[in-house]
Amino acid sequence: MNIFHYAFKVKDLTSTRKFYIELIGCEEGRSTDTWVDFSFFGHQLSAHVSDDMPAQDYCGQVDGVRVPIPHFGCLLSVDRFEQIQQRLEDAGVEFVVKPQKRYAGQTGEQMTMFVFDYSGNPLEFKSFTDESEVFAKDTE
Repeated sequence: MNIFHYAFKVKDLTSTRKFYIELIGCEEGRSTDTWVDFSFFGHQLSAHVSDDMPAQDYCGQVDGVRVPIPHFGCLLSVDRFEQIQQRLEDAGVEFVVKPQKRYAGQTGEQMTMFVFDYSGNPLEFKSFTDESEVFAKDTE
């Protein structure tokens, strides 16, 4: 079994649970008064309460779009990507990068969208047109 684990800072557990469980559809795992684990599409996220949230840095440049670094997220099926997009839109979550196609007609063509969770952590969700191209290098 290979499961990715990521621990990150959040402002509070109430809004964190609301975002990750109600909007994204994660399942809650173990928790205490200061942290909570989530099954994030089968991977383990550990959200830890902190009063020291880092400032965002938009140093990333991908296909002509500035993106916040660091960020985390998940590669999803087209259907799951569309479900998450709809849930975020229905909840009025503002997109950092609106859902869009990146690398159209090229190797690695994908849908992508960026949002902030309720603590200001940037997340990216992607869906590749051809999943076999996730790690493909440009062939042009």
